[in-house]
Amino acid sequence: MATATTHSPKREAFGSRNVFILSAIGSAVGLGNIWRFPYVAYEGGGGAFLIPYLCALLTAGIPLLFFDYAIGHRFRGSTPLAFRRMHRAAEPLGWWQVLICVVIAVYYAVIIAWAAMYTWFSAQLSWGAGNEEAFFFEDFLRSADVAEVGVSAEFVPQVGLPLIAVWLIVIVIMALGVKRGIGRANTILMPLLTLMFAVLVVQALFLPGAMEGLNAFFTPNWEALADPGVWASAYGHIFFSLSVAFGIMVTYSSYLKRKTDLTGSGLVVAFANSGFEILAGIGVFAALGFMAQAQGAEVSGVASSGIGLAFIAFPTIVSQATGGSIIGVLFFGALVFAGVTSLISVIEVIVASLQDKMSWGRVRTTLIVTIPLGVISVALFSTTTALSVLDTADAFVNAFGIMAVAFVAVVVVAWLLHKLPVLEEHLNRRSSFRVGRTWKIAVGVLAPVVLGYLLVTELITKISEPYSGYPVWFVGVFGWGLVIALVVIGVLLSLLPWSRRSHAKDDPDYDEFLVVEEYEPDPETGAVDIPASSRKGARS
Repeated sequence: MATATTHSPKREAFGSRNVFILSAIGSAVGLGNIWRFPYVAYEGGGGAFLIPYLCALLTAGIPLLFFDYAIGHRFRGSTPLAFRRMHRAAEPLGWWQVLICVVIAVYYAVIIAWAAMYTWFSAQLSWGAGNEEAFFFEDFLRSADVAEVGVSAEFVPQVGLPLIAVWLIVIVIMALGVKRGIGRANTILMPLLTLMFAVLVVQALFLPGAMEGLNAFFTPNWEALADPGVWASAYGHIFFSLSVAFGIMVTYSSYLKRKTDLTGSGLVVAFANSGFEILAGIGVFAALGFMAQAQGAEVSGVASSGIGLAFIAFPTIVSQATGGSIIGVLFFGALVFAGVTSLISVIEVIVASLQDKMSWGRVRTTLIVTIPLGVISVALFSTTTALSVLDTADAFVNAFGIMAVAFVAVVVVAWLLHKLPVLEEHLNRRSSFRVGRTWKIAVGVLAPVVLGYLLVTELITKISEPYSGYPVWFVGVFGWGLVIALVVIGVLLSLLPWSRRSHAKDDPDYDEFLVVEEYEPDPETGAVDIPASSRKGARS
């Protein structure tokens, strides 16, 4: 028997479970849902791709989402603090994830700035019909070849000024805190994003040729299911899509109240994210069908993903469609909202970690984090070589940052620390959907196998030839060098002492206090009976 205590620290919290769900969906629904998923699905067999996609969602995406929720909520801390409370030696995993967020935040903001400018350009059709590609690369970005000029310092004002504005908005949201800033922003932006995208999809469906685009998107190519690469693509997309493995969901779940339905919330977030992706696929391919018909081409000839889809293909559609300006404003406005909700979740990982480590106040921590990040972001991505730096950093951080830390984290937690039973018990305590052996197999066995396969495949691809034809020195600095630096700096940060006021003190009973808090006390004695498995898990 143990007596209940109030030892646990006060921590910021979301106003309600619904606000948390909106915030988690806001983090998951980002640029990748809109410009990556439709093309990945199309290339992966169209309608047939839904089979590996759903398998990946159910066997990897949702189990890892629960994994992150359990760690954050059980150990009540930012990512480094949560891993430290699990085991002191696991703290570097948390800082590795924080540093991944640092890199993502620096370049993600510039894409939001591009989308904001293109929202304005759409209203005026600034690029001119037939000039969309040249406008983006030459007039807007003023792109230069890194092989010729190296890393440029030439400032591009039409990129730099909106980028500064994006950072100022983000700084205000972050400084207001979890409840008044992040929660309120998601409560406003997510319904607006959903409404805007729904209107965009309806408009796209009435474009001439829209049905041809939908046929291309949904017609199943069953032969694709025999290709291991298609399955790997589905799993790879799910890992990125749900914002698992780089600290966001660990951090967000630490702001939940104790009596929260974790798995029920996770299912809502996962299926809402997937629903938005399918909606995006319908809207994008309906528009691409119109573009193909207007150009007298096949849908396969105009289908693309990423930056090419957003800033070249869609402006072409806007130029050719009746009422195209409205489509452009809705599409790029949706990109802005989706980007902002994801960016604030990424930055919150960093802010929360420094708050826990140094015991600084919210505003002070926000300014210490966001001002340097904003300066680096503007310095690197408001230049003529910004696109090459962004492309390389994104490719390597995604492949050897997010996937690598996910692989190491599940192996360490499941096989070295043996914490899955503790996390399982925590998930099941007040959740509507119980997990068991299947969940532990998915996290401890299937996830490492799939992640290991994806990592090896990416490693072979990246080593075989210089990425995107960039100079070796450039890939070495912004690719391999960046990936190695994340690991080294993460270890060094874990060696720095925690603030004396921090609740990360090496109290061997701290985790048990957290466990005690979750059990209802006896109404007569006030005592709490802690299961032996929890006491063992807390002290191991």
